[in-house]
Amino acid sequence: MKTRITELFGIEHPIIQGGMHYVGFAELAAAVSNAGGLGIITGLTQKSPQKLASEIARCRTMTSKPFGVNLTFLPSLTPPDFPGYVQAIIDGGVKVVETAGNNPQKWLPALKAHGIKVIHKCTSVRHSLKAEAIGCDAVSVDGFECGGHPGEDDIPNFILLPRAAEELKIPFVASGGMADGRSLVAALALGAEGINMGTRFIATKEAPVHDNVKQALLKATELDTRLVMRPLRNTERVLVNAAVERILEKERTLGANLKFEDIIKEVGGVYPRVMIDGDMDAGAWSCGMVAGLIHDIPSCKELIDRIMREADTLITKRLAGFMR
Repeated sequence: MKTRITELFGIEHPIIQGGMHYVGFAELAAAVSNAGGLGIITGLTQKSPQKLASEIARCRTMTSKPFGVNLTFLPSLTPPDFPGYVQAIIDGGVKVVETAGNNPQKWLPALKAHGIKVIHKCTSVRHSLKAEAIGCDAVSVDGFECGGHPGEDDIPNFILLPRAAEELKIPFVASGGMADGRSLVAALALGAEGINMGTRFIATKEAPVHDNVKQALLKATELDTRLVMRPLRNTERVLVNAAVERILEKERTLGANLKFEDIIKEVGGVYPRVMIDGDMDAGAWSCGMVAGLIHDIPSCKELIDRIMREADTLITKRLAGFMR
């Protein structure tokens, strides 16, 4: 399948693996790229620029295909060494960066000077237009269904994607609720040039997470996610568990008086305990509503091949069959 996204990133299929904390390691990124998609290493999971450089080098031993690095820019009392991370990406010869969080404008000149394509994650049309204006090459448009941070506008993809298509000139991919060939075809019909999958790629053989995490996704339905930290205007969609229930109770009790410190035990530093140790109640971890569409744990190649077969059948047979 040829779209502006496959052409931009030099990939076979318009399927991107989103950056995910303590999931986007070299093993997963390489498996997705080898299957014809675009694998992404999560930059800030690596605790230093030097460790990111090593992870990029490790990924190079596993694939000769294009892969990218996610860099999330969020406010912090002790900000990461972003100049160092950007330099590690440049030195590692990475040609695609997925940015998220705050405006990445100050980092674009260095990336562009080395021929690196930038795709920025956005949860609204206005932010997508800003990304286009500052020179991003593409946008990942995240609907309200998505795991992680869906923004504060609560616009689902059936509205958000065609609105983005009406406004944007640069290509964009659909993120949030993406799981199979139906997702891809629907996204293309709504104006996207591909899809970004996060949660669905966690439930694959190559995802380097504890089996408890994969089994939790198999058991979950579309009703099993919750929105936390909404009073802090830092809304995150997570899989419900005991820690999430504690957060929600604190939000109900404290209301407008809620402070981040009140929930730090449930949200701070929990990803290694969940993803590596398999402690499913350690804290809140990002998960999309798409969990309801996850019914197996295939390899990345099996998953991507199946998506493309389903998409081909839908386009050439089912949809074509409606025409008279």
